[in-house]
Amino acid sequence: MSYTAAVDRLHALGAELHTQPGTPRRKFDPAEMRALMSALGDPQKEFASILVAGTNGKGSTAATLASILACSGIRTGLYTSPHLVRVNERIRVDGAPIGDQEFAALFFQVEEAAGSLARAGRLPGRPSFFETVTAIGFLHFASRRVHTAVLEVGMGGRLDATNIVDPLLSIVTDISLDHTEWLGSTIAEIAREKAGVLRPGGLWIALPQHPEANDALGRASAEIGACAVSAARFVPGAGEPAEPERNRYSVTVNDEYIEIDSPLVGVHQRRNLALAIAAAEQLRNKYNYDITGEEIRRGIRETRWPARLEGFPRRDALPEALLDAAHNPAGAWALRAAISSRDRGQPLTLIFGCMKDKPIAELAQILFPLFHRVVVTPLDSPRSATAEELLAAARSVGCDAGGEVRAVGGALAALDLGLRLTPENGLLVIAGSVILAGEVRDEMLARWSCGAEKPIP
Repeated sequence: MSYTAAVDRLHALGAELHTQPGTPRRKFDPAEMRALMSALGDPQKEFASILVAGTNGKGSTAATLASILACSGIRTGLYTSPHLVRVNERIRVDGAPIGDQEFAALFFQVEEAAGSLARAGRLPGRPSFFETVTAIGFLHFASRRVHTAVLEVGMGGRLDATNIVDPLLSIVTDISLDHTEWLGSTIAEIAREKAGVLRPGGLWIALPQHPEANDALGRASAEIGACAVSAARFVPGAGEPAEPERNRYSVTVNDEYIEIDSPLVGVHQRRNLALAIAAAEQLRNKYNYDITGEEIRRGIRETRWPARLEGFPRRDALPEALLDAAHNPAGAWALRAAISSRDRGQPLTLIFGCMKDKPIAELAQILFPLFHRVVVTPLDSPRSATAEELLAAARSVGCDAGGEVRAVGGALAALDLGLRLTPENGLLVIAGSVILAGEVRDEMLARWSCGAEKPIP
C-alpha cells in the first residue's frame, strides 16, 4: 500500500484519541509496547539508546547530542516529536529522515503485527499514533544499523512508548506544568513521571531547576540507586554576553577548551547545550565513545532544529520575523525574554494559535501585552483552540483595549494579514504551537528566500 494510505491511517489513530466523545481516556501501558516490539523481533535491542525526557528543551537537547555523535563518525538515530511538516521528520539517521517507501512498508508491518496481537487477545486494541511511529523508528534504526539512537520521550516518561529501551544514560531537561491532564497537576507529580526514565544503578544527567522537580527527581534517583551527573559547569556565567543570532561562549570539557558557536538562539538554549555536552562527555568517559572536543564544537555548530526562535531577516518589503513553537508557559516566557532583550523599539505583531488543551489564558497573559497587534487563528487539528476561545483569551488580558486583535481562519491567511499589519521596520512573531510553525514555515522560507534552511524534506 502507498505512503499516502499509511499516513492517512496513522492520522486516524491520532484522531481517535481526541475526537470520539464519551471515549474513556486510554491508560498507556509499556507492557503493550513491549508485546508489540517482541512480535516485531525487538529491534530496539539492536542499538544503544539515550533517553531525553523533560518539559522544555527535549528536542533541542536531543538534536544537539545527535549532531555531536554524527560529527564523531557514529551512525546516529534521532527520534523526536512532534513534527513540523511531515511525520518522517521524527525518524532520522545521521540527519536524513526516513524515506516515504520505507515508512509505508514499516507502518503496515507494525499494523499487521498489532492486528495479530489484538486478535490473539495480547493487545487490547490498536496502538496509538505515537506508539506506532515509535515502533517504526525502532525498526528503521535497526535496519539501518544505527549504533546509537537519541530518543526524545513523547510525554512523561514512566509510561512512554520510548521507555522500553535500556538506555546508556538518561537526560532530564527543565520540567514545568504541561499535559497536566495526563501527568499530574503539580511540578512534583510531573517530575515523578519524568523520573520513570531513570534506571537502577544507571546514569542520568540534569541541571538544578525548580525546587519541587529537584526534590522529586532526587528522591526517585536515591530510591533506585541511580547516579546523577550535573551539567551545571557547562552553563556559562550570567555575565556572559548574549548575541541575538547565536550562542557564542567557551567551555572546558575533559580539560580541553572549546569555543561554542550554536545556531540555537536564546539564553535558555545554553541549558540544553550544557546537557548535550555533559552527555557527550559521559559517553566518552564511561562508555569509551571516540568523541573529541573538536567534534563537540562542530556538532553544536551544525545542529539544525528549526522553528525555535528561528529568525528571518528584514529584506525587500518584508519585515523581520521570528518563528517559535512557544507551546507552553515556559516556552512563552523564553520567547518573551528573547523579544524583550532586543530593545530595538520595533512595532511588534504576533500571530498566535494553540491547542485547546493548553493554558490559553496564561499563554495570552505572558505574550499578548508585548505586542501592538495580535492575529489569532485556529489550526488544522481537531485539538485546536477555536477563534472564539483565542479572542476570549485576548479580552481576558485586556489586549482588545490596548492593542488591535483580529481573528482569521487558517495559518497562511494569518501570515498574510500579519505581514500587512507589520511595517517594514517592525517584527512579526509567529508562535503558540509546533503545528502553527509547520503550517507557515515553508511559505516563510519561500517569501523571505533567506536560504538559511531548505524546506524540511
